[in-house]
Amino acid sequence: MIVNYIHWSPAPEIINILGLSIRYYGLLFAGGLILSIYILGWIYKRENIPSEHLDKLSIYGMIGILVGARLGHCLFYEPSYYLSHPLEMILPITFPPEGGVKFIGYQGLASHGGALGLLIALYFYSRKTKHSMIHTIDLIAVVAALACGFIRLGNFMNSEIIGIPTTKFWGVIFERVDNIPRHPAQLYEAVSYFLIFIIMMILYTKMSDKLKNGFFFGLGLVLCFTARFIIEFVKENQVGFEDGMLFNMGQLLSLPYITLGLGFIIYGLRKTKAQYLRLS
Repeated sequence: MIVNYIHWSPAPEIINILGLSIRYYGLLFAGGLILSIYILGWIYKRENIPSEHLDKLSIYGMIGILVGARLGHCLFYEPSYYLSHPLEMILPITFPPEGGVKFIGYQGLASHGGALGLLIALYFYSRKTKHSMIHTIDLIAVVAALACGFIRLGNFMNSEIIGIPTTKFWGVIFERVDNIPRHPAQLYEAVSYFLIFIIMMILYTKMSDKLKNGFFFGLGLVLCFTARFIIEFVKENQVGFEDGMLFNMGQLLSLPYITLGLGFIIYGLRKTKAQYLRLS
C-alpha cells in the first residue's frame, strides 16, 4: 500500500530586514505569551486584582521564562560546550572556527528551565506586589499550557524536536532533516497543551471557589509534564548522550515536576477542605 506522507519543509525565516531575522518560532513564542497574558488579564479582573499587578507579572514572568529556558537548555543538554563558551549562553551569537562572530538567535530553549525560571521570577513578583505567590501560580497555571502549545507549533515550523520514524499515515517527512516519515511529536504536544488549557479554563470558571490553594498549579504541572513524559517516547533524542539512557533528559526532568504537582494537588485539596470546615 502506498502512503502519501505529509512533506514539510518551510523556511524558518519569514523575512530578513537589514540583517534582522523575523522567524515563525519567535512570532509564535511571543504570540502565545501575549495571548496568555490577555486571558490572564480577564482572570485578574474576575479576581479583582489591580491591573498594575498584571503589568509587573508580565515583565517578571517573561524575563524568568526566557532566562530560565535558555540557561536550562545550555546546562541540562549541552553543559560542556556552553560552560566553555559562556558568552553564547547569554548572547544570540556564536564564534565560528573560521573566526568572526555570527548572529544565530537563541537556538535552544528548555521548557523545564523556563518553568523553574518562572517560579523564581514569581517569588520576586510576590515580594514586590504582596500578592500571594500560591494564588499567583494558581492563576498562571490556568493559562500556561496555551503558551506552551504555541511554542511547540514554533518548533514544528522550525522542523525541530522531531519524532522517531513511523509508518502511520499521518507521518511527516521533515525534508530539511531527512526523507524519513516521522511522528509529528511537536503537534502531539501542541494539541495536548491546548486540550489541557481547555480543561484548566473549564475547571477555573466552574470550580475556582472549591479548587484553590495550589490545586491548579499542581494539576497544571501533572498534566503538562505527564504529557511531555509520554510523548518523549516517540521523539528523537535531542543530544547524543541520551541515546544509551532508559529515559531521556526530558523525561527525567519531568519527574520532579510531576511529583511536585501531585504534592500541590493534595495540599490544595486538604487546605481548602480545612478552610471550609472552619467556616462551617
